[in-house]
Amino acid sequence: MKNYPPVSALQMPDRLLLGPGPSNAHPAVLQAMSTPPVGHLDPTFLALMDEIQSLLRYVWQTQNPMTIAVSGTGTAAMEATIANSVQPGDIVCVGVAGYFGNRLVDMARRYGGDVRTISKPWGDVFSLEELRQALETYCPAILALVHAETSTGARQPLEGVGELCREFGCLLLVDTVTSLGGVPIFLDEWGVDLAYSCSQKGLGCSPGASPFTMSPKAWEKLQQRPNKVPNWYLDMTLLGKYWGSERMYHHTAPINLYYGLREALRLIAEEGLENCWQRHQQNAEYLWEQLEMLGLIPHVAREFRLPTLTTVRIPDGVDGKAISGKLLQEYNIEIGGGLGELAGQVWRVGLMGYNSRKESVDRLISALKEVLLR
Repeated sequence: MKNYPPVSALQMPDRLLLGPGPSNAHPAVLQAMSTPPVGHLDPTFLALMDEIQSLLRYVWQTQNPMTIAVSGTGTAAMEATIANSVQPGDIVCVGVAGYFGNRLVDMARRYGGDVRTISKPWGDVFSLEELRQALETYCPAILALVHAETSTGARQPLEGVGELCREFGCLLLVDTVTSLGGVPIFLDEWGVDLAYSCSQKGLGCSPGASPFTMSPKAWEKLQQRPNKVPNWYLDMTLLGKYWGSERMYHHTAPINLYYGLREALRLIAEEGLENCWQRHQQNAEYLWEQLEMLGLIPHVAREFRLPTLTTVRIPDGVDGKAISGKLLQEYNIEIGGGLGELAGQVWRVGLMGYNSRKESVDRLISALKEVLLR
């Protein structure tokens, strides 16, 4: 047998994570995740799952019975949404104004959807009239929109979209990965049928326990499906039996991640959802003011900017990658670069969950000022 080389104990840097995610978790969340695990069918863990469901309904402002956390990252919850709603041949209309709109297109096609797209420049949003025209043109079974486009920092208005979908008899599917917990969301009031998110952004937890919800109307469509959902692990007809009253074994849940998610959601409830939204908005506005004092311009029009994530135009002649590299190496601050069409053109600055604080902004601006002045 070969001898294994000596390996030192784990040591990782203490970064301030101000990129597009993950964000730093609250100390109470980190402590919760270090709690000794119990079994995934232990009565105390099943009770914790019930609490997670109730708290997720609160932060999403929905009464959907089928509201759970998927054991996987936000992308798994995204795929769960597509896998359980798209049937082969379904016309799926996707609004593409960024990287994650394109990801919805790819996923829907893989599940047999007849995908039609409407597009806007990255950083723009769709008007109600543009969405109406798309529904009139394509008559889709599903309209899929990104509420908070992580690649651009734009917030897609959803008021009135649900009514539009009811008029045309289609389901409304919404990506809330970068909005849940930090941006006002009213799923039931807006008529959203399917939504998903992640745990490591506005909720301020570690990645791996991702919110998912579907309305009774979407659930009814799933029950009428002629064939099984083509993804066993993400099949909500099976997962519903684990999260519901039957408590039927499906998989071994990431127990400690669920501990963290439950604590993160509890902290939001303790702060109050509206207070949490207000905190994110106030800190984002403070960031925008400080950036403008440095001569830096946000990419998205103010009325559509996310309070959780800001895209900042990289000035001409500045090596954006070199700047973000120095922030990481010399100041232990992470910010993100641009994706897709915005690669090399913007930085992405996240103020999400526990990191949405004035001190985070001050630390970033101080470091950014020093690096840019060099």
